[in-house]
Amino acid sequence: MKKVIVSTLAVLLIVVTSQAQGFRAGIKLGANGTKIDGQSFEDGYKLSYQAGVFFEADFNKKFGIQPEVLFGQTTSKAASGLAAVGTNLVSNKDYTLNYLSIPILLRYNVGKLVTLNLGPQFAILLNKDNTLLQNGQQAFKSGDFSMVGGVQLNFKVLRVYGRYNVGLTNINDVSSQEKWKSQQLQLGLGFKL
Repeated sequence: MKKVIVSTLAVLLIVVTSQAQGFRAGIKLGANGTKIDGQSFEDGYKLSYQAGVFFEADFNKKFGIQPEVLFGQTTSKAASGLAAVGTNLVSNKDYTLNYLSIPILLRYNVGKLVTLNLGPQFAILLNKDNTLLQNGQQAFKSGDFSMVGGVQLNFKVLRVYGRYNVGLTNINDVSSQEKWKSQQLQLGLGFKL
């Protein structure tokens, strides 16, 4: 399934860039404020990071597409008293999930300086094959589908962006009694190559 999704995205990127009027590529890095919603986790955002590459392909002056490939983390702390909830997580322990995220964002250029982004993101859990103890006894599903919305400031070679990601899928792989969904606030910088 992962190979089909990655192959489809690669073909889509090639088709889109061949039709684009303006094409730019670059690298980006930033900070994530992440949390996992669910009674098994403490409320509040935990700091983590993300880094990767981006591509900008404009169809005209207003619209374009911005596919990206990012390595990022989602960090959350397990709540105390988990025995009552019935999970395999350890109380008061931080859980860090490493993801390879592939957002495909629609670009709307308000002007030369401001771009609005909106679109889907599929994230593949990279540390799924850790030992049972290391990954909360494989409590987390191997993928997370989410929606992304944000704003980006465009300078000559610098991009400054802020985004909000909301998970749409349940990433709980232990039981169906409780849904875990990710949320993420992102702030970062991009450098056009």
